Amino acid sequence: MEIDLNHVANEGEKSVGCYGDCDKGGGCSCFSSSSSSCCSSTSSASSSIYLELWHACAGPLISLPKKGSLVVYFPQGHLEQAVSSSRFPFMEMPTYDLQPQIFCRVVHVQLLANKENDEVYTQLTLFPQPESPERNLEGKEHEELGVDKEGDGGLLSKSTPHMFCKTLTASDTSTHGGFSVPRRAAEDCFPPLDYKQQRPSQELVAKDLHGVEWRFRHIYRGQPRRHLLTTGWSIFISQKNLVSGDAVLFLRGEGGELRLGIKRAVRPRNGIPDSIPGNQNKHLNILSPVANAISTKSMFHIFCSPRASSTEFVIPYQKYMKSISHPASIGTRFKMRFETEETAERRCSGVVTGIGDLDPHKWPDSKWRCLMVRFVIFLCITWT
Repeated sequence: MEIDLNHVANEGEKSVGCYGDCDKGGGCSCFSSSSSSCCSSTSSASSSIYLELWHACAGPLISLPKKGSLVVYFPQGHLEQAVSSSRFPFMEMPTYDLQPQIFCRVVHVQLLANKENDEVYTQLTLFPQPESPERNLEGKEHEELGVDKEGDGGLLSKSTPHMFCKTLTASDTSTHGGFSVPRRAAEDCFPPLDYKQQRPSQELVAKDLHGVEWRFRHIYRGQPRRHLLTTGWSIFISQKNLVSGDAVLFLRGEGGELRLGIKRAVRPRNGIPDSIPGNQNKHLNILSPVANAISTKSMFHIFCSPRASSTEFVIPYQKYMKSISHPASIGTRFKMRFETEETAERRCSGVVTGIGDLDPHKWPDSKWRCLMVRFVIFLCITWT
């Protein structure tokens, strides 16, 4: 699965396309496909609803940069995610004497999903920029570098579609039952039923992140009456290997099209879906392409998994500049959001208790995880 965010960011004027080797062992498939080609044109509305579906599956804290925007890439954070997903987490990975912060321009953004478990992830194509571009960046120069002076950091905005997300119960995953849908959710996302019928029912067709159609029988029955998905639901549960605790999302686009997504209760065993690391996790030289790109002044690709790590290692330039322009001091109080398994999002207060390099030997003067903070429990964070 893949969607070209560059086109969506430009109001969907171009068709969704397939770029790179998405069908060459990467474990992903195109958002839209046909029997004759890996890629096919879709409407801007269809592109938009797929974008919303990807974001819903990724979680509420994910943010993505726009094409052409300036960002700050933290190789230290990239290594951290790679090590956490590696089968050899205690092995030493070379740093190639990279700078702790690398300024880059975003060349391309791709949204992907693992075929085996539907976990979503991103591939970013970045182009290194000269050191310290923050100097003398005013007016026209901000525009040339893709910096948003309004302060959103060049993040791709998202609308709020008709959507509901439900954590599956034991009854929902039983092969002898069906999926119980809250009435308000059913009436908001599904086509209206004819309640004049003795047993109101209809067929629903929903596409998942890979463009696969799933057909369900939507019926309103029982005592008291409730909305259920029956025929087709057990097949979906079985083929997706869903269990109690997983979550299912339904989204309805403005044109009435229905989309379907999944959020696993337990994250992949190795952090990042198996399809992401490919060559990167098997080889410990994850930063080698970055070092080569900087020396040759060329582009490089990185993978990011929003559900493998709660911290982002590609930060909007504007956010970075705001952070270093107003540095935190010991005793500073703050609030931050984070996602938990129990709730989609929580807000927590804390206080800065220390400032310093996480790894002063390998990454001196790094801004990655440079704050020590205290919540109800002890945490170490990157940004506040």
